[in-house]
Formats: sequence, C-alpha cells, structure tokens
Amino acid sequence: MKRANRIISTGIAVSCVASILLACGGGDGAADTPVTITVVGPNAVSQWNEIATTTINVPASVTGTAEEQRPNSAVDLATVHVAIYDAVMAIVGTHRPYAVTPMTAAAGASQDAAVASAAYRVLLGLFPSRTAQYQTAYDTFLGALPDSTAKTQGIAVGAEVAAGVLALRANDGRSVVLAAFVPGTNPGDFRGVNPIGRPNQYIKPFALTSTAQFRAPGPPALTSAAYAADVNETKALASTLSTTRTADQTDLARFNTESPATLQPRILRNFAMTNRSIAEHARIMAMLWVTAADAGNACFESKYHYLFWRPSSAITLDGDGNAATTADAAWLPIVNTPNHPEYPAAHSCVTTSSAEVVRHFFGTPNVTFDIDSTVTGTTRHYTSTDDWIEEIKVARIAGGMHFRTSTVDGTALGKSVAEWVVTHHFQPK
Repeated sequence: MKRANRIISTGIAVSCVASILLACGGGDGAADTPVTITVVGPNAVSQWNEIATTTINVPASVTGTAEEQRPNSAVDLATVHVAIYDAVMAIVGTHRPYAVTPMTAAAGASQDAAVASAAYRVLLGLFPSRTAQYQTAYDTFLGALPDSTAKTQGIAVGAEVAAGVLALRANDGRSVVLAAFVPGTNPGDFRGVNPIGRPNQYIKPFALTSTAQFRAPGPPALTSAAYAADVNETKALASTLSTTRTADQTDLARFNTESPATLQPRILRNFAMTNRSIAEHARIMAMLWVTAADAGNACFESKYHYLFWRPSSAITLDGDGNAATTADAAWLPIVNTPNHPEYPAAHSCVTTSSAEVVRHFFGTPNVTFDIDSTVTGTTRHYTSTDDWIEEIKVARIAGGMHFRTSTVDGTALGKSVAEWVVTHHFQPK
C-alpha cells in the first residue's frame, strides 16, 4: 500500500528541511532519517494529556454522563486531543482541522491558553462530576499565563472548538444496551462470563467508516496445521512450567500486563514531550489517539464477531478434532488472561496502530525511544517502530493470552487503521 504524507525529521530537534513542509507536514518520498526521542519535559499538550488521563481513570459511576458510567481511555483521550489539535491549528494554520474551525478570531492567540481551554472544556462536558481532577489544574495553569489579549483569545478559541467537538461526539454509542452474554460450549467458542469491552464495537469511529471496516479475516480452522502450530507454540512458551521461554520473554510478557489505561498514555505522552513545537505535539497526539481509539474499537468488533476461545480453553479442553494437538488440563499461563475473546490480539492492534503513526509522523521506522512498565519496574529500549510491533507479538504469546495468528492479524488491522487515519486526516493545508 502506498504510504502517504510522510514527515521529514532530522533528529530529536527534528526540524523541517524546507519551508514548504510547514510544521513538519512532510510528504511522500521524505528522507528516511533516523530520529531519537528525548524527553525534555512537560508542555501544555503533555500536561493536559496527563490531567485527562487521571480524570478518565477515576472508577466508573452508576450515574452521571455516559462517559462517567462507561469511561473509555482511548476514545475519551481522542476527544480531548482532537479539540486541542483543532484549537491550535486554528491559531497556526499549518494543517487542516479535524472537524471544527472556530469563528472566534484566532490570529495571535495564545496556544497554551487554547490547549488548556479546549482540554478543560471537553473534560467538563464529558466528566462534569470529576472536577476535582481538573478544575484546580486549569485555574493554576491559566493563572501562570500573563493576562493579555492573546490569553483571552486562546481561551475563547479553545472553548468554541471544545463545544463543537463535544457536539460531534455526543451519544457516541457507548451506552448501547446489550443482552446478557451467553458463552459458547462448542470447540473454538469463547468461554468467558460477563466479558468486558462488548460496547466498544458500537462506539462511533473518529476516522473509520465503521468499526467493521477492517475486520480481521478470522482465526484458522481448528483442524488446520496453522491452528496446531499456534496452540503448540503458546502451550510450550507460555506455560508456568516452560523450559523454552527466556528470562527476557518472561519480562516482556509481564511488562505488558499493566493496564492499557495507564501504560498506553504514559508511553504515547513521551512523543509529545520533546523540544518540538506545541503545534507538532498537538498534531502527533491527535493522530495517535484517534488511531488508537479506532484501532481498539475495530479490534473488539472483530473479537465479538468471531468469539474465538483463549489458549486457556484451547489447551486445556479436549475436542478440537486436531490430531496434532494434545489437551493438557493442568496447563496454566504465566500471566492472567483478560476476559474478552482471543482473536485478534488487541495489544497488537493498538500498539501497531500507534507505531505506524509514529513512523508516518517522523518519516522513518528508525525511531529510537524507551518505554517503561510499573509492573516489572524495567525499561525497554527500541531503535525501530517495527521492533516495538514485533515485541508486542512475543509478549502476548509468551504471556499465554494469544496465538501467533491473532497477533499477526491484529498487526494487519492496526496498520490498516493507521494508514486510513494518516491518509484522511491531520494533513497539511
């Protein structure tokens, strides 16, 4: 598939090499120059990402807005970040808006004030009962900005954009009423009780035409050689008694068991804490979170379409009809299995989509960066977005949650979503 709108960068200071590449807008044929991500400290975009993350991760309530009852980290962060992006782009004018062009005069407005105002107003609209998480932060942030016409304009721009984005995302589908889930009993059927993530497939996409647009092709037949290879690989690698799993694979499996609602924002926030401009940080975060939201929800659409069983069922239960597999009722994986269908692997879908956005934004897969885990207390170092994608495959197989086919097809889904987003949105004017 043809790659679109690649971005030229020349290191962590990553600057555009020609004036026509406004705000690193880039284009096809950009040079494949390695990039190193060095975190230099917080800025308005990263600060409001962290505030929003804390707000969204407050435990769900039984009353209040749909978002307060069913918070969705990726979707709600995407809503915040498209508002930030549209507010900043109204001021700098380098890239096309995602959805909202304010009527408020934006020339000369404070970008910091616009970022804070847009994020705050979105959070107030989505989570009005959680002001303890963001009201003081907003007051303090604005109080640190000198009073000026630019500040007043920035606040107005952010507020107007936020109102438009909130209207666009109203009644996004997360409140769908679903019948009680009945697990299957046939070989290959997912066996979970009250599984999580069922409403995700009904949430309105930010960029895709539907969550089924890039539906995965489906798991291999139970009697196939591909299925036997999948089962036997996970069975050997992920067992608590495994003699083939390396220490690094064990760390990798556990590394990625931190909740995606905290791990993913912390990872992606690093890409908005460099010495690039506010506009560039606003753009990459909007791209990352729109892609993550749509990839995640598309992945769950596929999951609940196929309802395929987890390794914890496939390996321990008889009856798959495949002579090349042998059930082991005592088999246990080294980490717990999430309660939703196996195929495709959600971490592969979402991590790949994020990695592909990073590759597109910087114009190269050769991006050096670190990520850390609060579960293992370790840091993993990458010199390529492709390595990040490959490691997440190993992590889910070595952890015993997934089969290789699921990670491969999840990767393909994530790439398709990222291609769609970067082709249709966030492009230079």
